[in-house]
Amino acid sequence: MAAEPTRGLVDTNVLILRHLLSAESLPEELAISAVSLAELSAGVHLVNGNDPDAARERAARLDLLQRVEREFEPFSFGTDAARRFGRMSAAVFAAGRTPRRRVADLMIAATAAAEGLALYTTNPDDFLGLDGLVAVVTIERP
Repeated sequence: MAAEPTRGLVDTNVLILRHLLSAESLPEELAISAVSLAELSAGVHLVNGNDPDAARERAARLDLLQRVEREFEPFSFGTDAARRFGRMSAAVFAAGRTPRRRVADLMIAATAAAEGLALYTTNPDDFLGLDGLVAVVTIERP
C-alpha cells in the first residue's frame, strides 16, 4: 500500500481550513472523496436559523461547497472502498472505538486506501486504529 508522495486525498476538514494551511503541509496534488462533497453539502443545510448570522454562515458554506465542486473531480466510493470500509470498521471496533460515529471519516479513509493515496487530515484522532490500512498524514491545525 505505497502512497504517492506528491498526491494525497484530503479530509473534509482540510478543505474547510485550506485557506489557513501552509502549502508545504499539503501534497502537491490534492484529491477528494465524494464523501467530502456529501459532508460539505450537509453542512450547508444544517445551519440553523434565519437570522443574519445564520444566513452569512449558510452562504459561506455554500460558497465553499461550490468552489470545491468546481475545483475537484472526486473519487467515488466504489466496491474496493466499500470492502476496505468493512475492514476499517472492524479495526476501529477492535481498537475499542465506535465505528458508527465515524462512518464518513472511515469512508473517506477507505477511498484514500482504495486509490493508493495517503490521507491528509487536521484531525488524526478520527483515524486511530487504522494503522497498516491507510497512510494518515497529520497537518497541524491553524
